[in-house]
Amino acid sequence: MPVIERPDTARISWESDGPQDAPAVLLLMGLAYPAAMWFRLVPALAERYRVIRIDNRGAGRTGDVPGAPYTIETMAADSLAVLEAADVETAHIVGISMGGLIAQEIVLTAPERVRSLCLIATHPGIAHAVMNPQAMAMLMQRGQMTPQEAAEASIPFNYAPETPRERIEEDWAVRFPLAATNEGYLAQVVGSSQWDGYDRLEGITAPTLVVHGELDALVPPENGRIIAGRIPGAELVMIPNANHVLMTDQPEHVSKLLVEWLDRNR
Repeated sequence: MPVIERPDTARISWESDGPQDAPAVLLLMGLAYPAAMWFRLVPALAERYRVIRIDNRGAGRTGDVPGAPYTIETMAADSLAVLEAADVETAHIVGISMGGLIAQEIVLTAPERVRSLCLIATHPGIAHAVMNPQAMAMLMQRGQMTPQEAAEASIPFNYAPETPRERIEEDWAVRFPLAATNEGYLAQVVGSSQWDGYDRLEGITAPTLVVHGELDALVPPENGRIIAGRIPGAELVMIPNANHVLMTDQPEHVSKLLVEWLDRNR
């Protein structure tokens, strides 16, 4: 996998799939998850798009780097640097959860680089977010758990009740070998909790799709409604029978929705 060197000596790992001369789609993953967790969506997207994935600071092959906590502004700058390294002038930006915060920061600070924006299962910043106290308590305890313990505890907040256990364990088989350390996890938690985009969202002019699982217990669906209400012309789609990790709960639905959105804004 290619790596970019950042001014603070961080080495950010990224990868590219699909036709190299096709329009680019930048995928930004959520808290403590590696870029590999986009695996259910990449095959459909890579048929007609160049799909670029980044391991954020503290996650995946990038791992722990200097400069904790990792702010959203820093991770957005990392993402733009990856686009530069990939020789991509403009891209469709897709972010889930914490990755949605990074995506918002990118479009707010570098709108000329964004063809379209897709914000999945995310919020406008903690200060204006609707939070689930039980989910927050689980996240705060996670730093003292092993990856397996944390994964088990997070099931009700991540997956729909109907999602088969074997599908959840497929996710774990991808995640666990690239699991964030407790230090990396906490660096992302603290850094992302400092970010707020609520008052700036009205300035977004890129075509925007907001997607949320109807059952999201980690980032409640009202957050998607708040974001869609703040961004002019944003479209809001609620996915039935989907919790926070909606691309595992409803992979075919989410893949189809995302490909159709990209094609419309190609």
